[in-house]
Amino acid sequence: MNYESVIVGALETNCYLVYCEKTRECAVVDPGAEPQKIFRVISEKDLMPTMVIDTHGHVDHIGANKDVIEKYEIPLLIHEADSSMLDKVHLMELSFFLDAKDSPPPDRFLVEGEKIEIGESLLGVLHTPGHSPGSISLHGDGVLFSGDTLFWGGVGRTDLPGGSWNELTRSIKEKILTLPARTLVLPGHGPHTTVGQEKESNPFIQ
Repeated sequence: MNYESVIVGALETNCYLVYCEKTRECAVVDPGAEPQKIFRVISEKDLMPTMVIDTHGHVDHIGANKDVIEKYEIPLLIHEADSSMLDKVHLMELSFFLDAKDSPPPDRFLVEGEKIEIGESLLGVLHTPGHSPGSISLHGDGVLFSGDTLFWGGVGRTDLPGGSWNELTRSIKEKILTLPARTLVLPGHGPHTTVGQEKESNPFIQ
């Protein structure tokens, strides 16, 4: 499994193109904005998108769902608990700044413990609520795509509708910090980190 990051939108969301080196099949994770920028990287890397995966339903992570799904005619996967946010993008103040569009409905709901096939690669689903009720993280081959649950030196905010500090810290401590220390953490915003580094020094989860 390989990945390419594309930083998109005014909030600098990390959209990840997670792909199988052999087949070039690709999952587009969190296409939050700037679809043309995402398209360009897909073309440059000679990738074949097979699905869109949203780690959660906030506008800065789903704003380009519609463009990506329609261009490649691929399904959308998200946790059921965040699916109600998909068609409410137009109600969000940030949608104007991100040029975000309402998302098509999901084709399938993701659940804890399932394995997503991307060519010959696999991504496991961890349900990590707290930032939002349906937040998920994706892990495979020593890499964790943490969405807005865990960042380098920080954690996701919990003051938005559906957020919960207790659930967030439980998700991090029970689902993420139990992974091997060398696991590379690729968050929804900002630089990468490792499970070991956050376990030792993240002030929010000591």
